[in-house]
Amino acid sequence: MDTIKQTQIARDLHENFEFRDIRPGEAEQTAEIERICFPPNEACSRKMMLERVAKAPEMFLVAVDKNTGKIAGFLNGLATSESVFRDEFFTDADLYEPDGANVMLLGLDVLPEYRGRGLARELMHQYLQREKERGRREVTLTCLAGKIKMYEKMGFANRGVSGSVWGGEQWYDMTCRLDLPAGKK
Repeated sequence: MDTIKQTQIARDLHENFEFRDIRPGEAEQTAEIERICFPPNEACSRKMMLERVAKAPEMFLVAVDKNTGKIAGFLNGLATSESVFRDEFFTDADLYEPDGANVMLLGLDVLPEYRGRGLARELMHQYLQREKERGRREVTLTCLAGKIKMYEKMGFANRGVSGSVWGGEQWYDMTCRLDLPAGKK
């Protein structure tokens, strides 16, 4: 996609969506969005989502539809000094280290009715930029094989099969270095 088209898509998204940190009263909404976006074996539990919002709200970025006030999508993770993704990040919000150099992304969720507009890409772009400004070194996520190309287009490098066995699936580790010059992975 050319730069002019990307710029226009981003402008349109910012006209229609507010990108911001999550608010305490929105935890239930994110838990419901997670339930809709992921199959039961992969989804974060309601209890865990509420815990993440309570312990690390600054690690969430939400896109709110300006017309409805409804969260259309969100991205969340945990900062850590660790560099290898492990399944415990999904289930233990106490692993959050506010000053950690790295971020383990735990979910990129966009409601079905908002997909296909570039919202996931814009959430990721803003999230990576924000975490880079916070001095983070690297962002890591796991994804299924069918999502590798999407994340590569967002600036992530495929590091191969992950040690994660979350939900009984085969995952791939994807990393994005924030402390390298543009174009390097």
